[in-house]
Amino acid sequence: MKKFIVCCFSIIVAAISAFAAADQGAKIDPFDAELLEPRYFADDDHPNGVEFLPPPPGWTSDLFTGDYVGYLWGKTVRGTERGKKAVIQSTFLVDDFVALFNDAFGYEISREKTPAIYKVLRKSLITARLASLKPKRSFKRTRPFVRYNEPTPVPETEERLRNNGSYPSGHSLRGWCMALLLVEINPDCQNKVLKLGHEWGESRVIIGYHWKSDVEAGRALASAVYARLHTSEEFLLDMAAAREEFKRIKSKSEKADKK
Repeated sequence: MKKFIVCCFSIIVAAISAFAAADQGAKIDPFDAELLEPRYFADDDHPNGVEFLPPPPGWTSDLFTGDYVGYLWGKTVRGTERGKKAVIQSTFLVDDFVALFNDAFGYEISREKTPAIYKVLRKSLITARLASLKPKRSFKRTRPFVRYNEPTPVPETEERLRNNGSYPSGHSLRGWCMALLLVEINPDCQNKVLKLGHEWGESRVIIGYHWKSDVEAGRALASAVYARLHTSEEFLLDMAAAREEFKRIKSKSEKADKK
């Protein structure tokens, strides 16, 4: 109960701070502002990763060997084309997430061109992000670049995330959740989208922001959130609208190709 209260209090504090900044004419961080947007269920209805995820491997455990080897591997990839892609995938905002999945999805997704698809993705990803807060604050795992006091290819967010829990990986959570949602909307894109969603987590290891086990936990939590979303009547209605919108877009595209 204490952990739940602390989590709720932290979100409330962030919301109050954002509103206060708005009242004073200050610029609100877009990533923090996303916390103020509607989600599909309340905080106590999120799958609680503290209850079902295994704790992260201890620093001296055999399981941590895989994390350490993964960190060393990631460093060898930096500077390659794959490493550059990992940096691009370090983006935070939902709009940027969506844009980077367009090619794999096969169609452009945007607030203007595909409002129904955009709506269900945005609201679902914000919901998913909030599900990561409890386990991050409970496990309080140190990130790789912090543990070894080494620079990353994404220096601009090091200070911001230095004291943010590493387990589970929020980027991996949202990347995998995005992939599952897009496959539900457009099954024909499943292989490309799932590959990209899986890659999203791997990128976190490459840039030194997460351990391999953080990524695995993020994907597990994403699957739990995805299943839980399907118990929300509001989500089901939004997803139905998104699928209908996609059918219209696909049909229009196919007719244009025949001309």
